[in-house]
Amino acid sequence: MRRIALAGVIAFTAIMSTGAAVRLSSSGLGCPDWPQCSTADIVASKNAGQTLLNTWIEFSNRLLNFPLVVIAGLVFIAAWRFRPGGEKRRDLFWLGLAQPAGVVAQAVIGGIVVLTKLAPAAVSVHFLVSASIVAAAVTLYARCGEGTVPLTPQIPSTPATPVVRRDLRLLSAALVAVTAVMLAAGTVVTGTGPLAGNAAAPRYKLPLEGVTQLHADIGWLMTGLAVALVLGLRVSGAPPRAMRAAWIMIASLGLQGLIGYVQYFNHLPAGLVWFHVTGAVLVWIAVLSLFFALRDRGPVNTPRTGPLVTAPARQPEPLDR
Repeated sequence: MRRIALAGVIAFTAIMSTGAAVRLSSSGLGCPDWPQCSTADIVASKNAGQTLLNTWIEFSNRLLNFPLVVIAGLVFIAAWRFRPGGEKRRDLFWLGLAQPAGVVAQAVIGGIVVLTKLAPAAVSVHFLVSASIVAAAVTLYARCGEGTVPLTPQIPSTPATPVVRRDLRLLSAALVAVTAVMLAAGTVVTGTGPLAGNAAAPRYKLPLEGVTQLHADIGWLMTGLAVALVLGLRVSGAPPRAMRAAWIMIASLGLQGLIGYVQYFNHLPAGLVWFHVTGAVLVWIAVLSLFFALRDRGPVNTPRTGPLVTAPARQPEPLDR
C-alpha cells in the first residue's frame, strides 16, 4: 500500500513539474483548443502563431494524463481494498478517491485555462489544485503506514499521539500554512512576469517588483519558522524520524531560497525558474512530511478489539498420592 501511495506522490509531482515546463517554454497555447489540440486536429499539428515544438510540448503534457489516470485509479483501488485487520479504513478511502477525482477536476480546469487564453487567475487555480492533490497523496502515504483504532461509529479512530511538545506541533502547522501561502504568492509572481505561458497571455496587472518582494518576504517568514522548528526539535530531543524529516525540510528550503535569488538576479531565465517551481513542490512535500512525523498512531496492525484480556493462569494439578 505504501509503495502504491508513493507512486501517487511521484506521479503528481512529475505532472506539476512538466506543467511548469509547458508554461516556461511559452507552450501554454501550443494546443489552443480543448479537448482537441486545435479546432481541426485532435493530435498535435502546426497551429497559427505556434511552433511545432510548442505544440508537441503542450500535447505531450496532455498525453501524460493517461498514465496519471491509471496511477490515480490504482491508488484509489488499493486504498479501497486495504483492510488491515479486516476493517475498512475510511480515511484512506477518501484520500485515495481524492486523486482520480483531482485528475478529472484538473482536466476541466486545464480546459478553462486554454479556452481563456491562459488567464492568470485560472492558471493559479490550476497550480494550487495540483498542490492540493499532492497534499492528499502525501497524507495517504503517511496514513497508510499508521494504525487506527475505531472507537464508535461517531468516533472513527483514536487521536494521534504527539511525539514532541505541543508548541512545536503548532509551529509545524504554521509552517504548513505559510508554505501554502508561499505557493499561492509564487503563482502571482509567475502570472505577473514575462513567463506567463505565451507572449500574448494576459498578466496580473501588478508591479512585478512588488509581488516579487512579497514572495521573498513570505520566504523569509518560512525560513524563520523552519529554523525555529528545527532548533526546537533538536534541543527537545525529538525522535530520530522527526529529526530526519526536519533536516530534509530545512535543506530543501535553503536550496530553494538560493535558486530563487539566483534566478531573480539573472532576470528569470526559464531553466532556473523551472528548477524553482519544481523545488517549491518538493519543499511542500518536505514540510507536509515533517508535520506528519511529529505524531504517531502506532503500527498499521494495531489490535482493534477491546482491552486485552489475559487468560487465568492454569492451576497445577494435585499430585497423586
